[in-house]
Amino acid sequence: MIAMANAGYRAVAFDFRGYGLSDHPPEPERANFNDLADDVVGLLDSLAIDKAFLVGKDFGAFPAFSVAVTHPERVLGVITLGVPFLIPGPLGVQFDLLPKGYYVIRWAEPGRAEADFGRFDVKTVVRNIYILFCRSELQVAGDNEEIMDLVDPSTPLPPWFTEEDLDVYATLYQNSGFRTALQVPYRCMQLDCGITNPKVIAPSLLIMGEKDYVMKSPGMEDYIRKGIVKQFMPNLDIIFMSEGNHFVQEQLPEQVNELILSFLTKN
Repeated sequence: MIAMANAGYRAVAFDFRGYGLSDHPPEPERANFNDLADDVVGLLDSLAIDKAFLVGKDFGAFPAFSVAVTHPERVLGVITLGVPFLIPGPLGVQFDLLPKGYYVIRWAEPGRAEADFGRFDVKTVVRNIYILFCRSELQVAGDNEEIMDLVDPSTPLPPWFTEEDLDVYATLYQNSGFRTALQVPYRCMQLDCGITNPKVIAPSLLIMGEKDYVMKSPGMEDYIRKGIVKQFMPNLDIIFMSEGNHFVQEQLPEQVNELILSFLTKN
């Protein structure tokens, strides 16, 4: 955000409902991606912003894609990190193709992640997630273990993520808890969002780390590298970062900022 603002752009970020400092939705167990897409449009309206570039990381890409499809007149361009074009619903992330014990399936099961996380304090949960998800392999638990068990407690934080960073994120999750965070994305990911013609016409950029575990999801590498994703985003540029992992924007912030600014300048 600082890099964008220093370059003369207006940079706006907000906590989705149920995250960070934002209130939970009235019924967290019914929250879904359409709520988040509505929030993006509502935010633009509240700030009197006619059109904007949308930048989304991981599941934050989903509402960016949804808004670009359903409100194309509000979107100048779409930039996503770590996740190519996917729309929530049965044709998006296909659970039946995922490995048994994969974290997405485990956390979609009501109560399972709560029991897993509840064995630790919030700071340890966030620490484990950063350690686990910066690896290049899929996070798959065995029959007699949970996702948190995949992290050796003696494993250090990655060098680009400090204890101070961890304190900030842990404090935010101590405020919000994981109630809505587990509902969106994991427990509503297969809910049909009502989009029938999923195509983003706006100029788009996908930034993927070569060492991002998402690349090893079933069918994902072909979907991206063979350009199948461009059936849905015909004006898409794809950039691979050779050392990048799933947290590429924190791991390599200067390079990512440069890529984003270059895209904004061009479009």
